[in-house]
Amino acid sequence: MSGKPSGRPKGEQHHIGLLNGFAAYGMWGLVPLFWPLLKPAGAAEILAHRMVWSLAFVVVALLVVRRWAWIGELLRQPRKLGLVAIAAGFITVNWGVYIWAVNSGHVVEASLGYFINPLVTIAIGVLLLKERLRPAQWAAVGVGLAAVIVLTVGYGQPPWISLCLAFSFATYGLVKKKVNLGGIESLAAETAIQFLPALGYLLWLGAHGRATFAQEGAGHAALLASTGIVTALPLVCFGAAAIRVPLSTLGLLQYLAPVFQFLLGILYFHESMPPARWAGFALVWLALVLLTTDAWRTARRGRAAAAAVAVLRDKSPAPDTNPNPNPVDTVEA
Repeated sequence: MSGKPSGRPKGEQHHIGLLNGFAAYGMWGLVPLFWPLLKPAGAAEILAHRMVWSLAFVVVALLVVRRWAWIGELLRQPRKLGLVAIAAGFITVNWGVYIWAVNSGHVVEASLGYFINPLVTIAIGVLLLKERLRPAQWAAVGVGLAAVIVLTVGYGQPPWISLCLAFSFATYGLVKKKVNLGGIESLAAETAIQFLPALGYLLWLGAHGRATFAQEGAGHAALLASTGIVTALPLVCFGAAAIRVPLSTLGLLQYLAPVFQFLLGILYFHESMPPARWAGFALVWLALVLLTTDAWRTARRGRAAAAAVAVLRDKSPAPDTNPNPNPVDTVEA
Protein backbone atom coordinates (compact mmCIF):
# COMPACT_ATOMS: atom_id res chain seq x y z
CA MET A 1 0.00 0.00 0.00
CA SER A 2 1.01 3.64 -0.20
CA GLY A 3 1.94 4.13 3.47
CA LYS A 4 4.90 6.13 4.70
CA PRO A 5 8.31 5.50 3.16
CA SER A 6 10.44 2.95 4.94
CA GLY A 7 13.99 3.52 6.15
CA ARG A 8 15.46 3.00 2.69
CA PRO A 9 17.98 5.53 1.26
CA LYS A 10 16.54 8.72 -0.19
CA GLY A 11 17.68 7.90 -3.73
CA GLU A 12 16.00 4.51 -3.60
CA GLN A 13 12.81 6.09 -2.26
CA HIS A 14 12.83 8.55 -5.16
CA HIS A 15 13.31 5.68 -7.63
CA ILE A 16 10.38 3.77 -6.09
CA GLY A 17 8.28 6.94 -6.25
CA LEU A 18 9.07 7.46 -9.93
CA LEU A 19 8.17 3.86 -10.75
CA ASN A 20 4.84 4.23 -8.94
CA GLY A 21 4.18 7.55 -10.69
CA PHE A 22 4.84 6.03 -14.11
CA ALA A 23 2.62 3.08 -13.18
CA ALA A 24 -0.25 5.30 -12.03
CA TYR A 25 -0.29 7.65 -15.00
CA GLY A 26 0.52 4.81 -17.38
CA MET A 27 -2.53 2.87 -16.23
CA TRP A 28 -4.71 5.98 -16.50
CA GLY A 29 -3.33 6.56 -19.99
CA LEU A 30 -3.95 3.01 -21.20
CA VAL A 31 -7.41 2.58 -19.67
CA PRO A 32 -9.15 3.38 -23.03
CA LEU A 33 -8.09 -0.13 -24.05
CA PHE A 34 -10.15 -1.57 -21.19
CA TRP A 35 -13.59 0.02 -21.51
CA PRO A 36 -14.40 -1.42 -24.99
CA LEU A 37 -13.81 -4.92 -23.55
CA LEU A 38 -16.93 -4.44 -21.42
CA LYS A 39 -19.33 -4.19 -24.35
CA PRO A 40 -22.18 -4.96 -24.87
CA ALA A 41 -22.66 -3.29 -21.46
CA GLY A 42 -23.56 0.37 -21.91
CA ALA A 43 -21.74 3.27 -20.32
CA ALA A 44 -24.28 3.62 -17.49
CA GLU A 45 -24.05 -0.06 -16.56
CA ILE A 46 -20.24 0.03 -16.66
CA LEU A 47 -20.27 3.15 -14.50
CA ALA A 48 -22.55 1.51 -11.93
CA HIS A 49 -20.32 -1.58 -11.76
CA ARG A 50 -17.29 0.67 -11.38
CA MET A 51 -18.87 2.32 -8.34
CA VAL A 52 -19.95 -0.94 -6.71
CA TRP A 53 -16.74 -2.89 -7.24
CA SER A 54 -14.51 0.07 -6.36
CA LEU A 55 -16.07 0.14 -2.91
CA ALA A 56 -15.47 -3.60 -2.53
CA PHE A 57 -11.81 -3.16 -3.48
CA VAL A 58 -11.12 -0.25 -1.12
CA VAL A 59 -12.87 -2.01 1.79
CA VAL A 60 -10.45 -4.91 1.32
CA ALA A 61 -7.56 -2.44 1.10
CA LEU A 62 -8.66 -0.74 4.33
CA LEU A 63 -8.92 -4.13 6.04
CA VAL A 64 -5.31 -4.82 5.05
CA VAL A 65 -3.91 -1.48 6.28
CA ARG A 66 -6.36 -1.24 9.22
CA ARG A 67 -7.21 2.40 8.70
CA TRP A 68 -10.72 3.02 10.07
CA ALA A 69 -10.41 5.93 12.50
CA TRP A 70 -11.09 8.49 9.77
CA ILE A 71 -14.65 7.15 9.28
CA GLY A 72 -15.82 8.24 12.72
CA GLU A 73 -14.13 11.62 12.33
CA LEU A 74 -15.80 12.13 8.95
CA LEU A 75 -19.26 11.20 10.22
CA ARG A 76 -18.91 13.78 13.01
CA GLN A 77 -18.29 16.56 10.49
CA PRO A 78 -21.47 17.17 8.41
CA ARG A 79 -19.84 19.91 6.32
CA LYS A 80 -16.95 17.65 5.37
CA LEU A 81 -19.34 14.81 4.63
CA GLY A 82 -21.33 17.15 2.38
CA LEU A 83 -18.13 18.03 0.50
CA VAL A 84 -17.43 14.32 0.01
CA ALA A 85 -20.92 13.94 -1.48
CA ILE A 86 -20.25 16.85 -3.85
CA ALA A 87 -16.92 15.30 -4.85
CA ALA A 88 -18.69 11.99 -5.46
CA GLY A 89 -21.16 13.77 -7.75
CA PHE A 90 -18.45 15.41 -9.85
CA ILE A 91 -16.34 12.26 -10.18
CA THR A 92 -19.49 10.35 -11.19
CA VAL A 93 -20.02 12.80 -14.05
CA ASN A 94 -16.33 12.56 -14.98
CA TRP A 95 -16.28 8.75 -14.98
CA GLY A 96 -19.55 8.46 -16.88
CA VAL A 97 -18.63 10.93 -19.61
CA TYR A 98 -15.18 9.37 -20.02
CA ILE A 99 -16.50 5.81 -20.36
CA TRP A 100 -19.14 6.96 -22.85
CA ALA A 101 -16.57 8.98 -24.83
CA VAL A 102 -14.13 6.08 -25.17
CA ASN A 103 -16.79 3.54 -26.15
CA SER A 104 -18.35 6.02 -28.60
CA GLY A 105 -15.15 6.73 -30.53
CA HIS A 106 -14.08 10.01 -28.90
CA VAL A 107 -10.77 8.99 -27.31
CA VAL A 108 -8.85 11.94 -28.79
CA GLU A 109 -11.42 14.45 -27.55
CA ALA A 110 -11.34 12.78 -24.13
CA SER A 111 -7.55 13.14 -24.02
CA LEU A 112 -7.95 16.84 -24.79
CA GLY A 113 -10.03 17.18 -21.63
CA TYR A 114 -7.11 16.04 -19.48
CA PHE A 115 -4.64 18.17 -21.44
CA ILE A 116 -6.63 21.33 -20.68
CA ASN A 117 -7.44 20.29 -17.09
CA PRO A 118 -4.45 22.21 -15.60
CA LEU A 119 -5.59 25.36 -17.44
CA VAL A 120 -9.13 24.95 -16.15
CA THR A 121 -7.79 24.42 -12.63
CA ILE A 122 -5.95 27.75 -12.87
CA ALA A 123 -9.06 29.49 -14.22
CA ILE A 124 -11.12 28.13 -11.32
CA GLY A 125 -8.47 29.40 -8.91
CA VAL A 126 -8.80 32.90 -10.35
CA LEU A 127 -12.60 32.96 -10.54
CA LEU A 128 -13.48 31.22 -7.27
CA LEU A 129 -10.45 31.58 -5.03
CA LYS A 130 -9.39 35.04 -6.27
CA GLU A 131 -5.85 33.82 -6.87
CA ARG A 132 -3.38 36.11 -8.63
CA LEU A 133 -1.61 34.74 -11.67
CA ARG A 134 1.90 35.35 -12.88
CA PRO A 135 2.27 36.71 -16.45
CA ALA A 136 3.25 33.31 -17.86
CA GLN A 137 0.15 31.75 -16.31
CA TRP A 138 -2.06 34.43 -17.86
CA ALA A 139 -0.40 33.74 -21.22
CA ALA A 140 -1.03 30.00 -20.86
CA VAL A 141 -4.70 30.54 -20.03
CA GLY A 142 -5.05 32.91 -22.99
CA VAL A 143 -3.47 30.41 -25.38
CA GLY A 144 -5.71 27.69 -23.96
CA LEU A 145 -8.79 29.83 -24.59
CA ALA A 146 -7.60 30.42 -28.16
CA ALA A 147 -7.27 26.64 -28.56
CA VAL A 148 -10.87 26.10 -27.47
CA ILE A 149 -12.02 28.75 -29.98
CA VAL A 150 -10.04 27.07 -32.79
CA LEU A 151 -11.48 23.67 -31.90
CA THR A 152 -14.99 25.12 -31.68
CA VAL A 153 -14.66 26.48 -35.20
CA GLY A 154 -13.22 23.18 -36.41
CA TYR A 155 -15.90 21.02 -34.76
CA GLY A 156 -18.72 23.40 -35.56
CA GLN A 157 -19.53 23.39 -31.84
CA PRO A 158 -17.56 23.61 -28.59
CA PRO A 159 -15.63 20.44 -27.64
CA TRP A 160 -18.23 19.53 -25.01
CA ILE A 161 -16.68 16.19 -24.05
CA SER A 162 -13.28 17.78 -23.38
CA LEU A 163 -14.75 20.72 -21.48
CA CYS A 164 -17.02 18.49 -19.39
CA LEU A 165 -14.13 16.20 -18.44
CA ALA A 166 -11.81 19.11 -17.66
CA PHE A 167 -14.30 21.11 -15.58
CA SER A 168 -15.68 18.11 -13.70
CA PHE A 169 -12.21 16.85 -12.78
CA ALA A 170 -10.89 20.31 -11.89
CA THR A 171 -13.89 20.93 -9.63
CA TYR A 172 -13.48 17.47 -8.12
CA GLY A 173 -9.85 18.31 -7.32
CA LEU A 174 -10.87 21.60 -5.73
CA VAL A 175 -13.43 19.90 -3.48
CA LYS A 176 -11.00 17.09 -2.57
CA LYS A 177 -8.44 19.67 -1.47
CA LYS A 178 -10.99 21.07 1.00
CA VAL A 179 -11.93 17.57 2.22
CA ASN A 180 -8.26 16.64 2.78
CA LEU A 181 -8.55 12.85 2.90
CA GLY A 182 -5.98 10.33 1.70
CA GLY A 183 -6.38 8.60 -1.67
CA ILE A 184 -7.81 5.30 -0.44
CA GLU A 185 -9.90 6.96 2.28
CA SER A 186 -11.31 9.51 -0.16
CA LEU A 187 -12.20 6.85 -2.73
CA ALA A 188 -13.83 4.74 0.00
CA ALA A 189 -15.97 7.66 1.19
CA GLU A 190 -17.00 8.67 -2.33
CA THR A 191 -17.84 5.15 -3.50
CA ALA A 192 -19.78 4.53 -0.27
CA ILE A 193 -22.01 7.45 -1.28
CA GLN A 194 -22.25 6.15 -4.84
CA PHE A 195 -22.86 2.54 -3.80
CA LEU A 196 -26.61 2.43 -3.09
CA PRO A 197 -27.71 4.38 -6.21
CA ALA A 198 -25.36 2.27 -8.34
CA LEU A 199 -26.53 -1.01 -6.82
CA GLY A 200 -30.16 0.07 -7.18
CA TYR A 201 -29.60 0.82 -10.87
CA LEU A 202 -27.97 -2.57 -11.44
CA LEU A 203 -30.85 -4.35 -9.69
CA TRP A 204 -33.31 -2.38 -11.83
CA LEU A 205 -31.45 -3.44 -14.98
CA GLY A 206 -31.55 -7.05 -13.83
CA ALA A 207 -35.27 -6.91 -13.03
CA HIS A 208 -35.97 -5.65 -16.56
CA GLY A 209 -33.72 -8.20 -18.24
CA ARG A 210 -31.28 -5.52 -19.44
CA ALA A 211 -28.24 -6.36 -17.27
CA THR A 212 -25.32 -7.98 -19.08
CA PHE A 213 -23.48 -9.13 -15.94
CA ALA A 214 -25.15 -12.56 -15.77
CA GLN A 215 -26.06 -12.88 -19.44
CA GLU A 216 -22.70 -12.64 -21.26
CA GLY A 217 -20.75 -15.37 -19.54
CA ALA A 218 -18.28 -15.63 -16.66
CA GLY A 219 -15.55 -13.76 -18.53
CA HIS A 220 -17.75 -10.71 -19.03
CA ALA A 221 -18.83 -10.78 -15.38
CA ALA A 222 -15.18 -10.99 -14.27
CA LEU A 223 -14.27 -8.00 -16.43
CA LEU A 224 -17.10 -5.94 -14.96
CA ALA A 225 -16.00 -6.90 -11.45
CA SER A 226 -12.41 -5.90 -12.26
CA THR A 227 -13.51 -2.28 -12.78
CA GLY A 228 -12.89 -1.87 -9.04
CA ILE A 229 -9.23 -2.84 -9.45
CA VAL A 230 -8.87 -0.68 -12.57
CA THR A 231 -10.19 2.28 -10.58
CA ALA A 232 -8.34 1.82 -7.30
CA LEU A 233 -4.94 0.39 -8.29
CA PRO A 234 -3.69 3.56 -10.05
CA LEU A 235 -4.72 5.57 -6.98
CA VAL A 236 -2.65 3.28 -4.75
CA CYS A 237 0.38 3.78 -7.02
CA PHE A 238 -0.25 7.51 -7.13
CA GLY A 239 -0.36 7.66 -3.34
CA ALA A 240 2.97 5.81 -3.18
CA ALA A 241 4.48 8.29 -5.65
CA ALA A 242 3.08 11.42 -4.00
CA ILE A 243 4.96 10.84 -0.74
CA ARG A 244 8.29 10.02 -2.43
CA VAL A 245 8.79 12.48 -5.30
CA PRO A 246 8.45 16.28 -5.50
CA LEU A 247 5.16 17.79 -6.65
CA SER A 248 7.00 19.36 -9.60
CA THR A 249 7.88 15.86 -10.81
CA LEU A 250 4.30 14.67 -10.39
CA GLY A 251 3.17 17.74 -12.33
CA LEU A 252 5.25 16.59 -15.29
CA LEU A 253 4.22 12.95 -14.97
CA GLN A 254 0.52 13.91 -15.14
CA TYR A 255 0.86 14.61 -18.87
CA LEU A 256 1.69 10.96 -19.52
CA ALA A 257 -1.97 9.93 -19.25
CA PRO A 258 -3.41 12.26 -21.92
CA VAL A 259 -0.38 11.66 -24.17
CA PHE A 260 -1.02 7.91 -24.06
CA GLN A 261 -4.73 8.47 -24.63
CA PHE A 262 -4.05 10.79 -27.56
CA LEU A 263 -1.68 8.29 -29.19
CA LEU A 264 -4.16 5.45 -28.66
CA GLY A 265 -6.92 7.52 -30.25
CA ILE A 266 -4.86 8.13 -33.38
CA LEU A 267 -2.76 4.98 -33.76
CA TYR A 268 -5.04 2.28 -32.30
CA PHE A 269 -8.59 3.57 -32.66
CA HIS A 270 -7.74 5.44 -35.91
CA GLU A 271 -9.72 8.55 -35.06
CA SER A 272 -9.47 11.41 -37.54
CA MET A 273 -7.28 14.47 -36.94
CA PRO A 274 -8.33 17.23 -39.38
CA PRO A 275 -6.11 20.36 -39.58
CA ALA A 276 -8.33 22.38 -37.21
CA ARG A 277 -7.97 19.70 -34.52
CA TRP A 278 -4.19 19.60 -34.96
CA ALA A 279 -4.11 23.39 -34.65
CA GLY A 280 -6.19 23.31 -31.48
CA PHE A 281 -4.04 20.62 -29.91
CA ALA A 282 -0.87 22.50 -30.87
CA LEU A 283 -2.14 25.57 -29.03
CA VAL A 284 -3.02 23.49 -25.97
CA TRP A 285 0.46 21.96 -25.94
CA LEU A 286 1.99 25.45 -26.26
CA ALA A 287 -0.07 26.58 -23.26
CA LEU A 288 1.13 23.57 -21.25
CA VAL A 289 4.77 24.30 -22.17
CA LEU A 290 4.33 27.87 -20.89
CA LEU A 291 2.65 26.63 -17.73
CA THR A 292 5.20 23.90 -17.01
CA THR A 293 8.19 26.15 -17.70
CA ASP A 294 6.81 28.82 -15.37
CA ALA A 295 6.13 26.25 -12.64
CA TRP A 296 9.64 24.83 -12.99
CA ARG A 297 11.28 28.27 -12.80
CA THR A 298 9.16 29.25 -9.81
CA ALA A 299 10.04 26.02 -8.00
CA ARG A 300 13.74 26.52 -8.76
CA ARG A 301 13.69 30.10 -7.45
CA GLY A 302 11.88 28.88 -4.34
CA ARG A 303 14.53 26.22 -3.69
CA ALA A 304 17.32 28.76 -4.26
CA ALA A 305 15.70 31.21 -1.83
CA ALA A 306 15.25 28.48 0.79
CA ALA A 307 18.89 27.44 0.40
CA ALA A 308 20.05 31.07 0.77
CA VAL A 309 18.02 31.47 3.96
CA ALA A 310 19.49 28.26 5.34
CA VAL A 311 23.06 29.47 4.60
CA LEU A 312 22.41 32.83 6.29
CA ARG A 313 20.93 31.06 9.30
CA ASP A 314 24.00 28.84 9.60
CA LYS A 315 26.40 31.82 9.37
CA SER A 316 24.56 34.07 11.84
CA PRO A 317 26.02 34.15 15.41
CA ALA A 318 24.22 32.17 18.04
CA PRO A 319 21.89 34.32 20.14
CA ASP A 320 23.17 35.31 23.58
CA THR A 321 21.15 33.37 26.10
CA ASN A 322 22.60 35.21 29.11
CA PRO A 323 19.68 37.00 30.78
CA ASN A 324 22.08 39.65 32.19
CA PRO A 325 24.52 40.91 29.54
CA ASN A 326 26.52 43.05 32.02
CA PRO A 327 29.52 40.97 33.17
CA VAL A 328 30.08 43.18 36.24
CA ASP A 329 26.54 42.64 37.41
CA THR A 330 26.91 38.95 36.80
CA VAL A 331 30.00 38.76 38.95
CA GLU A 332 28.40 40.82 41.69
CA ALA A 333 25.46 38.49 41.73
